[in-house]
Amino acid sequence: MLRRTTLATALALGLASGPALAHHGWGGYDSSKTVSLTGTVQSIAYSNPHAALKLEAGGKVWDIVLAPITRMSSRGLPDGAVKAGQTVTVEGYVSRSEPAELRAETITVDGKSVPLR
Repeated sequence: MLRRTTLATALALGLASGPALAHHGWGGYDSSKTVSLTGTVQSIAYSNPHAALKLEAGGKVWDIVLAPITRMSSRGLPDGAVKAGQTVTVEGYVSRSEPAELRAETITVDGKSVPLR
């Protein structure tokens, strides 16, 4: 009986930690080289755990991971501040496994540079 309880507990803890482990995989980005992209916003989503946008830059569409929505708002970029069709610049780190994904450290919108860290 103790063995089954221990196994059930271990499985439950493993399943519960899955989303947490998947969420902050910042080690999956190449922080040794900062990349700057300027392009046109194709779409933007203010949703948890992070805001995200699709950016057409350099002949391809990039998936840009932004900051959590509360941080975006507190730094002056609430929902609606960035719109499809706008030109923005993002600086950050490219994913090691997804070559068209960038974790943004800074975004510049309408001449205003906003740190996202």
